[in-house]
Parts: sequence; structure tokens; C-alpha cells
Amino acid sequence: MSDNNIKNSAQGEREVVYIIHPDIQVKKGQVNHCSYSLKSSIEELEGLARSISLDIVDTVVIKVSNIQSSSFLGKGQREKISSALKDIEPDIVIFNHTLSPVQQRNLEREWGVKVIDRTGLILEIFGARAQTKEGRLQVELAALEYQRSRLVRSWTHLERQRGGAGFMGGPGERQIEIDRRLIATRITSLKKQLESVRRMRNLGRKSRERVPFPVIALVGYTNAGKSTLFNLLTNSNVFAEDIPFATLDPTLRRLSLPNNQEVILSDTVGFISELPTHLVASFRATLEQISYADVIIHVIDASHADYLAQKQDVISVLSDLGIDYEQDCRIVEVLNKIDIIDSEDISKFKRNSESFNNRVLLSAINGDGIEELLDICSKILDKNRLDARFSINIADGKALAWLYEHSKVLSRDDFEDHIEIHVIINLADLGKFSDYYGYNPK
Repeated sequence: MSDNNIKNSAQGEREVVYIIHPDIQVKKGQVNHCSYSLKSSIEELEGLARSISLDIVDTVVIKVSNIQSSSFLGKGQREKISSALKDIEPDIVIFNHTLSPVQQRNLEREWGVKVIDRTGLILEIFGARAQTKEGRLQVELAALEYQRSRLVRSWTHLERQRGGAGFMGGPGERQIEIDRRLIATRITSLKKQLESVRRMRNLGRKSRERVPFPVIALVGYTNAGKSTLFNLLTNSNVFAEDIPFATLDPTLRRLSLPNNQEVILSDTVGFISELPTHLVASFRATLEQISYADVIIHVIDASHADYLAQKQDVISVLSDLGIDYEQDCRIVEVLNKIDIIDSEDISKFKRNSESFNNRVLLSAINGDGIEELLDICSKILDKNRLDARFSINIADGKALAWLYEHSKVLSRDDFEDHIEIHVIINLADLGKFSDYYGYNPK
């Protein structure tokens, strides 16, 4: 990159990008695996680009009948784009599809401009959003896995411009000089660090189980409104802007349900279509926490034209985590943003709600539907609670205190050497209590 470009980036000038959306034609007899409309796909990528302050000079749709292994596009298409690029002179071309290293390099050479595919763009956004040490480790690992076969320093100018996370290394020119052996060494180191993080997280989870507040996890497609709902429920001010991946690092807050039960509410990273496999693997330690939740709230943007496709992408990720969406009684569907959809659509959603047991129409902006959501969460947790009686040794104050803190005490009778106590207790908590203190219900 020229010194002049470095100077411009340092002065804060926004990068100009040219977006190419390949509209891959499905041949007769083939299955169309893309469930998103052309308009939605383009709008999503443009939103991703704008979320990191890129200026879009133009977006073009190119029909692709046969993907070329060396350059993705055919010769005529490449020449047409090359001509347009000479007039526009963008800083970067964003290709709304995954490119192989060979395809990316060949397009860059032919067009004389930096080319970034969809995966590279999402990695850059994650790099800009990660705030915690764990988040930065996860993004760096994903970025290096992606860059391993490319060995190109991508977007160092954007890092300087926006003060980004720098997930691809230090000052730009050094990254180009890193060979595969050094990248592999760094990847091994990052994996060890993340394994340590996973062990610490499991210890933390086990520690919370000793003070076992049930956990309610928010999941959903990026920009569905999870963080807005999280803030509404917990009176918090977690960053919740109308941009993709506003939340990257998990956030936990305590919440009191209508039945006075205390729970932990967890906000998690949003999902997206064609989420890079590098990211899924790197964030697995974080995502696996969803599996341990007592209630899983799936927040859906009901105002989005392709909300069903977005829902399916989330279900797919949950399935990878071992969660059977249709059979898991912990799942609550929240159809969010009803404040911006018309009454006819709301009526349709209500009619279709019978197809899913736990579904709530809700607005995280004005609070409509919140009481119903909390009531459903309470009922799901209550289903796993039972009536139990214990005979506690009079000297075992810790066991008695544990029951008072983590169950609902209905009655207590004190005797000379023991205490008879009658409680309502969560099934999971009953197992923990028996394991920790050796008492079984009478």
C-alpha cells in the first residue's frame, strides 16, 4: 500500500468499496440451497459493509451460470467489471460469496484492487467488535485459519483508520512476511489459550451451579433485537445499535421472574447466513454455553422479509450444538419488532402460533409481550420443579442454608437432632443438592 494511502487512512478518510453479488443460476434438476431473496442478500452485505464505516460506491449483480475454478467469474464478466473499476477507482471490492485463495489472488491481479470475500468481511467486523480477551483470541484464531492459505495482510489500512482490533497481527507489512510454519505455531498457541479459557469457563459454570440460578440464554440472527430485549429485561445499557454483530462478547445479568425466581440472563453473539466455519469453530467454547441453559429464547426479527430463512440458519447452528429445536422443551420463540409490522401480519403470526408451543409476539422497543415472555419462562422452569421433603442434620447449617437460597421452603419443623423441611425445588437443583450434601428426598 502506498504512503499516500496510509496518510489518507490516518486522517480518517472512509474507504470506498464496490460490491459484487454473484447471482448463481440454478440449473434444471438442481436444488437451490439459497433460501434468501436477492434483495435481502444484497441489503445484508451492504449493512455489513456500512457497519464498519465503508462507503459503498456501487453494488452490481452478476449472473453466474458456471463458477470458474480460477477466478469464479467468466472472462467477459471480469473484463466488464475491470472497465467499471477503472472509472470508479474503489479502494476495495467486496465479493458476496466465498472465494478460494486462488480466485481471490487472480481477481486482485486482474483488477488491480484489493478483493475481500464475504468471509473476510465478517472476520473484519468480528475483529472490530471483540472487546474481551477471549473474544480477541477467538477472532484471531478464526482470522489466522482463514489467512493460512492466503498469507496476505488484509485491511491493515482499515485497522489504522478505525482503530480496529488488529486481529491479523501487528503493523501491516510484517504479516506478509509470516510463513505457514509461524502461522501454524500461532494457531496452536491460540487453541491452547482458548482451551484454557474453556476450562475456566466450565469451572465458573460449576461454581454458579453451587449457587444455582437458572440460566436463560438469548439467541438469534444478528440484528434481530437480542441486546435491545436484554436491556429491557435487565434495565441494562448493553451496546444495542441497529447494526450487525452489535454484541460479540457474552453478557450476563441477573433477572427476577414474576414468581420471584432469580435467574441469569445471557446475551450471545448473533448468527448469520453462511457464518464462516472458522468463526463457528473458534467461538464454539462460547456457543456451547447455550447447551447448558435452562431456557433458550430464540429472538426472531418478524419484520424481516426472510425471517423464516434466518430462523432456519439459527436452528442449524443450534443443531450443531446438539440442540433438537423441535423437541427441546427449553426453546421459546420470540417474534420481535411487532411494533413495525402491520396488523394483518400480526394476525397471521397469532394464527400460526399454535404450531409452536412456546411462542410470543413481542416488541423489545415498547415492551409489548414482555409479561407473556416472562410467564412462559417461569412455567418452563416450574415444570422442572418438584415437591420434596428432607430430613437435615441439625448441625448441617450449610445444607439448610443452601435449600433456603435455592428452593422455595413451604414448611419447617425443628427437632432435637434434625430438621424436617418441605420445599419446591428444581430437578437439576435436587441432583446438585444430593451430590453436594448427600441428602435424598424422603
